[in-house]
Amino acid sequence: MNQKAKKVCVITGRSSGMGFSTAKRMGKKGYFLVLAAHTPSKLDKALTELTNCGIEAATCPCDISDWASVQNLAKFAASLGTVTTVLHIAGMSPHMGEAEKIMAGNAMGTIYMHEAFYPILGENGVLIDTSSISAYLTPQFIMPQKAFKLAQTDKDAFFKKMIARVNLMPKKSRAGVAYAISKYFVIQYVKMEAARFGEKGVRVLSITPGNFETPMGALEAEEASTYLKFNAIKRLGHPDEIAALYDAVSDPEMGYLTGTDIICDGGCIASGAGAFSR
Repeated sequence: MNQKAKKVCVITGRSSGMGFSTAKRMGKKGYFLVLAAHTPSKLDKALTELTNCGIEAATCPCDISDWASVQNLAKFAASLGTVTTVLHIAGMSPHMGEAEKIMAGNAMGTIYMHEAFYPILGENGVLIDTSSISAYLTPQFIMPQKAFKLAQTDKDAFFKKMIARVNLMPKKSRAGVAYAISKYFVIQYVKMEAARFGEKGVRVLSITPGNFETPMGALEAEEASTYLKFNAIKRLGHPDEIAALYDAVSDPEMGYLTGTDIICDGGCIASGAGAFSR
């Protein structure tokens, strides 16, 4: 096969849980996979498992909070074939660092993914970001929505304003607030970017997972148990269930779906869960 004829699917995120389940599905559909994550050893393990399943894949260590690292990922993916699909699943939970690190990983990382892959993705391509139900569970009045437009014009000013809003909160809650704000931003950023990507015939949207049985989900088990009682489906989600959604939504036959967020949370938000639903 001509190298450029290969359809490349880039997947960011831990090489386990949602990311790995999604990789298996996309690989079985014939995509050449590029797995990107911060930890090379975990990438190697995932690559071995995928290869054993007969799936073509490569890995690229990437720090999504670093612009040069994301640029390198895009360049590497483009060298392997035609990049048609980018599934940006990577993210930082409130348990993985201080507020600035979380904001850099979730908000700036999303911006960098858009900027790096916008020139690469061609007609009928798709970029899917990942949010969190925290975006819906957090009071909207704390969201610095007027600052969001700076993401497209002045990234430094954008980041400063986002952190300034977080720093208005008590220190012990800042990591959680940074997470919620950054994930709310992801949803709004997709709406902001839809027209720009649409001019190229590329779709951009976001998926909001609820509580799933994943390594990251285990870090948030206590919080998850608080809201599980609101679910219409009284259990945690399985990784392959969210992987099936990434698979379906990224299919070119879904060509009219863009600029929106899709919630997959077992009915938690629909059942009335909110910031003060404890």
